[in-house]
Amino acid sequence: MKKIIGTILMIMVYVVLFPATPAHGSARDLKASIIIDDFGGGTGGVKQFLEGDIPITAAVMPFTPRAKEHAVWAHKNGIEVMVHLPMEPKKGKRSWLGPKPITVNLSTQEVRKRVEEAIDTVPYAKGMNNHMGSLAVENERIVREIVTIAKERRMYIVDSGTSPNSKFTALAKELGVPILSRDVFLDDISSAEHVRKQMSKLARITERKGTGIAIGHVGVSGNICSSGVFQSIGQFSQRGIKIVPVSQLLSKQMQEMYFHHF
Repeated sequence: MKKIIGTILMIMVYVVLFPATPAHGSARDLKASIIIDDFGGGTGGVKQFLEGDIPITAAVMPFTPRAKEHAVWAHKNGIEVMVHLPMEPKKGKRSWLGPKPITVNLSTQEVRKRVEEAIDTVPYAKGMNNHMGSLAVENERIVREIVTIAKERRMYIVDSGTSPNSKFTALAKELGVPILSRDVFLDDISSAEHVRKQMSKLARITERKGTGIAIGHVGVSGNICSSGVFQSIGQFSQRGIKIVPVSQLLSKQMQEMYFHHF
């Protein structure tokens, strides 16, 4: 019995002094991205995000009055830029889409024309995500054309998750285009407390999956969103999670293939 107890004690001392190497899941580099939509329009939260010390990814609405200005401002400060492509929803006001949205009644040629124009109005864009679009993202013809253009332009796609029946993931995989999906909406309820709760949710998801993507907004609720994000960002470094631009969530091979020319 004494020999058994002695052996157990030796094992316990060994474990304390020489802890096991962490399992693969906990040894991973944990990375999260915070996409902020609707740059190019309203001013709420714009300066806070573009002049702050968090490497957000700025999703700029094309054809808006300050689209180019905000894209250039973001790029100048080392913030990654993407196109926030307006797409037709199942419900909501037409005015929420802004100029030249992608709607299901457009011909394939017109879809291509509008998407290419949208990209051209947002300098430095590395990717795109959808603004609204719960109807249009379910249309295979339209989504295929968007994904094809993304491939031609070497852009990644983030599915904003406005419909569970979105065609983006399947078609992006078919065409070999990098695709990621939103995990959390930060400000679907407009309060700083809710944003903080959603940031904590993002941290938990990232710890579980290794990566995570949240989407917030500038504009009407932008000051609330920025306040909640900045108040809760400290927990990410404490939990070993790095906030990175969306492109850094892609594999090294995909980053090299897509962005070596930048």
